[in-house]
Amino acid sequence: MATLVTFHAHPDDECLRTAGVMRKAVEDGHRVVLVVATRGELGEVPEGFLAEGEELWERRVQESHAAAEILGVKRVEFLGYRDSGMMDEPTNEAPDCFWQADVEKAAEQLAVILREESADVLTVYDDNGDYGHPDHIQVHRVGLRAAELAGTARVFQGTFNREFMQRGFKDLVDQGLMPPEALPDNPENFEIGKPEAEITAAVDVSAYVSVKRAAMRAHPSQITEEMFMLAMSDEAFLLAFGTEWFIRAGQGPGITETDLMAGL
Repeated sequence: MATLVTFHAHPDDECLRTAGVMRKAVEDGHRVVLVVATRGELGEVPEGFLAEGEELWERRVQESHAAAEILGVKRVEFLGYRDSGMMDEPTNEAPDCFWQADVEKAAEQLAVILREESADVLTVYDDNGDYGHPDHIQVHRVGLRAAELAGTARVFQGTFNREFMQRGFKDLVDQGLMPPEALPDNPENFEIGKPEAEITAAVDVSAYVSVKRAAMRAHPSQITEEMFMLAMSDEAFLLAFGTEWFIRAGQGPGITETDLMAGL
């Protein structure tokens, strides 16, 4: 048995980016640990969703534990930083937010967990945090440094395959799985994730998409039934979320790995 540690910025990020590889690792007999930098204090929540006196972060922590149970995660840890909000918002300046965290100090916090777990594999985000969110970029910086400090050699940077997403929009419309009006403006200029040529690992998680979707549903404060991830058909969801993409330094060119835990 090996140990996979997945490091994320906010509650629910794990479901969107690594739920498939997490469940796959569990099914393959490995231990999975989830570490979250913040409690997602600045997420948006529907009016009247929270109970009187309840703070959003309290609900999001509960949701993280519920999703973790669905995915088979054995340990959930929060580093205790505050949600920084979107890039260039005034909340980026809060002294206790993750964006302002000292990278070395935060990395040591994560490194302690990596050492305790004798982690074999760590997932973080790509250097732009998928789409430029400050907490996601900080996960990249802190995660890479923590791996150095703890001696965790196998580090995968979770990302999205930009060209796959661009092709996927057209495929979904062509197959009648998405109405044309749901397409983003100028999908050819869609710049979430990384170019396909930079990606070195593609993991087929199609066997786990139902679990992945169930884990998303465990975060109702952020992922409502009306959002496209849950509203789309099963066929569309499989096409959109049946593969998870990563970059591993020193691998490639091209996609050379299909299992984060291979050989462990």
